[in-house]
Amino acid sequence: MNAHQLRIERPVHMELTGKFVAPSADWIHLSRYLMDYELIVMTHGTLYISGDDETYEVSQGEYLLLPPFTRQKGAKPSDCSFYWLHFSSSQNLPKLDLSRYTHVHENGRIVIPQYGTLRNPEKIVVMMKQLQDSVRGYNEQTLNDYMSTVILCELYNQLFFEKNNPGKSFKQTQLYNDILDYIKWSRHENIKVSQIASHFGYNEKYLSHLFTTVSGISLKQYILQQKMELAKYLLTDTNQNVSEISSQLGYSDPHHFMKSFKKIVGLTPTEFRNAYSKRLLFYE
Repeated sequence: MNAHQLRIERPVHMELTGKFVAPSADWIHLSRYLMDYELIVMTHGTLYISGDDETYEVSQGEYLLLPPFTRQKGAKPSDCSFYWLHFSSSQNLPKLDLSRYTHVHENGRIVIPQYGTLRNPEKIVVMMKQLQDSVRGYNEQTLNDYMSTVILCELYNQLFFEKNNPGKSFKQTQLYNDILDYIKWSRHENIKVSQIASHFGYNEKYLSHLFTTVSGISLKQYILQQKMELAKYLLTDTNQNVSEISSQLGYSDPHHFMKSFKKIVGLTPTEFRNAYSKRLLFYE
């Protein structure tokens, strides 16, 4: 798989950013030559798009990073929505073939595969929304450049953090990742530690100890953090009210949800939504 090298001793230069919503199910991405990098982070549906001679199907929770001078065009109709970021770098480095390359990080440089699945897409979306709020609220180039660079560093770390931090046994890592995936897909429920232990066939105390040893936080705390990450995404990217979001996360009492959110985030749900309220929405 091809990957892109990015110099980050200095921030990248943000050109444009926004959220795109397809105006109809018949929408097809326009044809053009990119003059800068474009990062696409999918939030709904599937985008069918070609970059030079390669065609991609980019679905919710996935991303695509295309470099300058790519001939970009829609492959077929795409009923979808996504966040996008155009940026340039002070030095365009050559692509890498990840199958032949082992060092994905060096001082002042990160390597990002051209296409992939995000471990925590909601976090990236919230950061991109915060960038949009910065553009609308301040439009100060230095701030926008640094925020764009932070987004790229977060993307890199989501892809490669575990590879750069070895030391856990295969069995522990596999079980730990399985627990992460189970929590991710169960965040809409009133999920409990006992339920997770029962699902994987382990003693609750043992599973909690293993998780804390690997992650550094308790399993119960991680479940709560993941619920709040999803809550931040819903507050950022939807117009649902707090009660609707509370119910969607498995809370029977909205006040319990609001109390938990304030404890984790430091703001009430309404304060968080109002803090980053300025969105840049595109339909063309």
